[in-house]
Amino acid sequence: MRRYGPAALLALVGAAVLRVSLFSELYLRYVQPGLRPYLVVSGVGLVLLGVVAAVSARTAGQAPSGERQDADPEADDRHGQAHDHDLDHDLDHAHGPRVAWFLALPALALLLFPPPALGSYSAEREAAQRAAQGVGTFPELPDGDPLDLTLGEFGSRAVYDSGRSLRGRTVRLTGFVTRDADGTWYVTRLLVSCCAADASAAKAEVRGADAPPVDTWVTVTGTWHPEGALGSDAAWPPVLDATSVRQVPQPGNPYEKR
Repeated sequence: MRRYGPAALLALVGAAVLRVSLFSELYLRYVQPGLRPYLVVSGVGLVLLGVVAAVSARTAGQAPSGERQDADPEADDRHGQAHDHDLDHDLDHAHGPRVAWFLALPALALLLFPPPALGSYSAEREAAQRAAQGVGTFPELPDGDPLDLTLGEFGSRAVYDSGRSLRGRTVRLTGFVTRDADGTWYVTRLLVSCCAADASAAKAEVRGADAPPVDTWVTVTGTWHPEGALGSDAAWPPVLDATSVRQVPQPGNPYEKR
């Protein structure tokens, strides 16, 4: 059965990719929505390659037809064993080193136990990344309170907007809870351009409300509390005076687009 190993490995990896991209929304934990078609095509391609590899291995392993009727059974048996050994040896070399089987471990993990989205552990180890670079004016905000904003947009306006468009507005931010050693807590969201590998943190310090457990998803409503000069380190992270904190389920797409 060793000759079918590479085929099984290809099919396993392909099935894992399809598990998170075609048959569920789990791929959103790792990549942006626009990459879904590429994941589906890759998964289908890997499964088809596995089928082709299995058919090729089966064809290569079939004994040649037209064997002599009066052949010595013991000699045929020895010949068959030697043929299978040589075939397996050739297939091992043809399909790469056995270390490739280590690919089965992450594939099985993705298939059976998909890892969760990045959370507070990643956010706390990511240096503050500002969505806007340099002080300037921003487009006008829509009318009506509370105003739903992303963490990236809230941070950019709070730190860099010379027009102070957030002043006097009630905003609503959704993210997960992170906390400093001194008890200061933040509503946090990870921003990605392509996938989880390039994630950076956007956060807002929350004042006036008790902190839920770390990694809990919350929607915080409140008003911006200006601190520090525009564009300065003292203005980061921005501060929100909370009027309400509500626990919410993790959204289907836990990341914000950078």
